[in-house]
Amino acid sequence: MAKIVGSGQFTYEMNEDWAKIPAGWEMPVASVAVDSQDRVFAFNRTQDHPVCVFDRDGNFLYSWTGGQNIFKFHHTVYIDPRDNVWLVERDYCTLMKFSPKGKLLMTIGEKLRRSDTGIPDDDFRSDSYLRLKRSAGPFNLPTSIVEAPNGDLFVSDGYANARVHKFTGFGMHVMSWGDPGSAPGQFNLPHGVWIDGKGRLLVADRENNRIQIFSQQGEYITEWKPGLVGPANLCMDAQGITYVAEHNGGYVSILSPDGEMLARWGTERYRSMHGIWVDSHGDIYVAQPGDVGGGVGQRKVVKYLKRG
Repeated sequence: MAKIVGSGQFTYEMNEDWAKIPAGWEMPVASVAVDSQDRVFAFNRTQDHPVCVFDRDGNFLYSWTGGQNIFKFHHTVYIDPRDNVWLVERDYCTLMKFSPKGKLLMTIGEKLRRSDTGIPDDDFRSDSYLRLKRSAGPFNLPTSIVEAPNGDLFVSDGYANARVHKFTGFGMHVMSWGDPGSAPGQFNLPHGVWIDGKGRLLVADRENNRIQIFSQQGEYITEWKPGLVGPANLCMDAQGITYVAEHNGGYVSILSPDGEMLARWGTERYRSMHGIWVDSHGDIYVAQPGDVGGGVGQRKVVKYLKRG
């Protein structure tokens, strides 16, 4: 029997077995994104097929190969308005733009070059943010990327930094802001970014359990704190509804354009949610553990088919 989650117009049918993975493959998913054709891109922590692409029914379409020496700790996938695929490689401190079939188009950052935030260069742990001494420039274990309508890029730099960096669409660094802490404009593991319909930058400030909102010039505007528990990543639909994957709580939360909680579901078994995207039909795809198994190494793409 299908599991139904959510409430009201945000009611969904959960499908853990949505992705039809080729026989014999393992697909430990780090993040997920959907392009303009509703093709689903799974960014996987494997060297053999780091990106797998599916149609919206979960049928396998194709994969990328050749992840050796490019990926060490696969972190986030983001698809820009032209269907370019951006991959964030956390430990190598690089952000790479690819074509949908995997041709490398641009790289931002120099492999293994880490800015000086007081974290030793051999410290790649996921709790490095607890030992942070100061903020610095790009990058020290970056987490996510988003493109603004004018082509500017915004990068959250969180595991060993506490900053957001702004770049031109050609990869030129423009500015950075943020310091360690919990005051407005400070960060404690900025983990996900998105641009809303007003052109504002939303930052999932994970360990501060909030979403902070800024202008594209880094000016603090407000924060949303409707009871989130470790928001990891977020996305928005055309109506301005925000979908949040909560890493530390194991929840999916759906927020109004003003940040009010509209629906929420989850369980401790889903803890370590790490990516989320909504397609043109309103269906949600989440990189998360499921009811069977769990843990970071056992994430899968779970589909939530909209019923409300």
